[in-house]
Amino acid sequence: MDLPNPPVAELVHVSKVYGSGDTEVRALDDLSLTVQQGDYLAVMGASGSGKSTAMNILGCLDRPSSGSYRLNGTDVDSLDDDALADLRNQQLGFVFQQFHLLPQLSAIDNVMLPMIYARIPKEERRRRALAALDRVGLSNRLENKPNQLSGGQQQRVALARAIINDPAMLLADEPTGALDSHTTEEVLSLFGDLNAQGITILLVTHENEVGARADRVVHFRDGRISG
Repeated sequence: MDLPNPPVAELVHVSKVYGSGDTEVRALDDLSLTVQQGDYLAVMGASGSGKSTAMNILGCLDRPSSGSYRLNGTDVDSLDDDALADLRNQQLGFVFQQFHLLPQLSAIDNVMLPMIYARIPKEERRRRALAALDRVGLSNRLENKPNQLSGGQQQRVALARAIINDPAMLLADEPTGALDSHTTEEVLSLFGDLNAQGITILLVTHENEVGARADRVVHFRDGRISG
């Protein structure tokens, strides 16, 4: 009998509350969610459903008001801000709707940035950046700056940067929101390829056709998983 893959991320009875009294907003309400190693999970829901709040907590960008979060076996709640930043850089990769590339840097220099913060030697940084850009089909665009690349190519650079530290989980927030339909298809195919190579992906989207590419879909409503 095949054993289930180990969990990469575990939210257990997590709530996130802003304000108090009459102004209280419960962005997450006793949410429990497990992401297994190798998952390709789409999180969907209307604006205000809590999906972005959940992603911020999963990405160690915010802390829950109550409940617990474990990332790759580490109890995130016990970490101070510096340790949390280190964990985020070592264990997580991020892709956003806007590419967040530094305009003055070449593609390869943008990809190498996370490794500088991880204190990886320069020669190793370049070797890994070359491999990552080749993995996303951009080995011929190493020295191009963002304004010399199409939207799809910029998202590929952002994706190479996200996977450069071999993260436990790749978090993608509306990654095709700024792309046309043809480029969206190219980027989603790349996500599928990376997942097939073993990368765990959690993707937040409001587009049904994007969510349909995932292996598992959860729908958020009022800070909970609906259905």
